[in-house]
Amino acid sequence: MLAQQAAKEILLKSTNGVLSLIDPVGEPYGVPVSYVYDGDSSIYFHSAAEGYKIDCVVANGDCSFCVIGQDLIMPEEFTSYFRSVIVKGKIHIVADKEEVEKGLMHLCDKYSPGVDPEQEISRCLRHVAVLRLDIETMTGKEAIELVRMRVKP
Repeated sequence: MLAQQAAKEILLKSTNGVLSLIDPVGEPYGVPVSYVYDGDSSIYFHSAAEGYKIDCVVANGDCSFCVIGQDLIMPEEFTSYFRSVIVKGKIHIVADKEEVEKGLMHLCDKYSPGVDPEQEISRCLRHVAVLRLDIETMTGKEAIELVRMRVKP
């Protein structure tokens, strides 16, 4: 297990993960996505306003989100030195216009730092949705080899 702060750092620094949803007929659906973590209790995603991902979110807000912060393959050891985080919670479509803009601004700050996002945000507001995952649990894991390196006798 990773300490909570280490798990948060992975969420803050990584750029993509897999959002796992439940589709309208109860089947699992995982989709790779970019995201931004607010550093506290929410993760924001952007999406087309219509489509399968939105159908899944509307049908069932239960979800998980997995981010791999490190995956160093160690062939001679038949393993990988990994660090990952799995978040579980509820996801919904953000309805509040100010929060939509806030979520988009956070995404722009993360993926386009130093670029003025105002024109892009106003251009896409009509056809983009912002999703917010409210975190209920966060679990970080790492390879036992990494744990042993940190905790040398």
